[in-house]
Amino acid sequence: MTATTRRFAARREAIIDTASGLINAHGVQGLSLADVAQAIGLGSTSITYYFRRKEDLAAACFDRALDRLARQVALAGAEPDLRRRILRLVSLTFESVGDLEPGAAHPMVRLNDLRATGDPIRAGLVSRYLSIFREARGFFGEGGDEETQLFRIMRTHVLLDTLYVLPAHLEGYAQEEHRRVEGRLVQLLETGLAPGGPALLALPGGGGSSGRRSNGDDATERFMGVAAGLINERGYRGTSVELIASRLNLTKGSFYHHLAAKDDLVLQCFERSLSTLTAVLDTALASPGTRLEALRLALATFLTIQLSRETPLLRSTALLALPIGLRGSVVARSDRIARRVSGLIIDGISEGSLPPVDPLVAGQLLMSVVNAAYELRERAARVPLSRAVSLYGATLLNGVLADG
Repeated sequence: MTATTRRFAARREAIIDTASGLINAHGVQGLSLADVAQAIGLGSTSITYYFRRKEDLAAACFDRALDRLARQVALAGAEPDLRRRILRLVSLTFESVGDLEPGAAHPMVRLNDLRATGDPIRAGLVSRYLSIFREARGFFGEGGDEETQLFRIMRTHVLLDTLYVLPAHLEGYAQEEHRRVEGRLVQLLETGLAPGGPALLALPGGGGSSGRRSNGDDATERFMGVAAGLINERGYRGTSVELIASRLNLTKGSFYHHLAAKDDLVLQCFERSLSTLTAVLDTALASPGTRLEALRLALATFLTIQLSRETPLLRSTALLALPIGLRGSVVARSDRIARRVSGLIIDGISEGSLPPVDPLVAGQLLMSVVNAAYELRERAARVPLSRAVSLYGATLLNGVLADG
């Protein structure tokens, strides 16, 4: 490699480093070549020598992060049994968290905004991620009937999503606590929230409805259903008015007839999602029985919403992409709900219906993967809703090592 080639490679890597940090802070839609150039002391035209468009630069950032995830999954997959594969993958993820933090030598972009990229780049990145997902799914075996395959997909999904949001969760912990948190997280992944107990979850009301009232003919309701799904898929910044309207076969004018702006709709989506979480917890905590039974009721209701055709709960990662002016009150309310879930777990530990787990880690894991369950609703539709809810519930209650 010549000196010129080395300089080119080093400068290109520095541009990716800077862009990765900016995406982590502001999302893909908040990235600009001008900001990258200013951050590293180059002219805007100099950046285009390496990356012609910001979309190409974003793709390079995500490709580098996917390269590392692929290496981690490959290393973990070389372990001789499922338990050691999971332990290795968790360990590798904790080791790499430092590369996601400000000031890291080569910061890695967080994958939560990957779907906010535009096509055809988005399609290629998603295809790469799905290939890695399939390799991780192989940790749990191959073949089987529809339910067996779905259960395997759900366990893989819980495992990877838990690690996928780990950097955001670890922001609340000192570096010295990471080893302890790792041990508690491994415990939850291995044995779940209620090891050895029944995992079958009864749908609320005995059927396929969560009990929330909705009007399928109401235009705003339909807007929120589509918007919530798109925000879960593409993030706040990747969800445009045009995209929402096109999913409903409407014009932008029709959108603005019902709502003043996209932010109004997004805030309504968050309000609906947080109100639903609160109402479900109210009902569960007021029910007779142990705190474990309350947890099972809440979990069944949450999963029924996420895996059915109802307007989904928004993913917690979407909170981080909200504009600063809108973020504070929504994040504060979301944090209060998460603490309430942790309080339920603490009460269950105190009364003896739940095992001694770390309630903060357990609450974060539970809310994160329940939010993420939305991504599996198309695949889950191949089996009865009650079975899909119970299979996902088994993964959380009995752990990813449980064979169902």
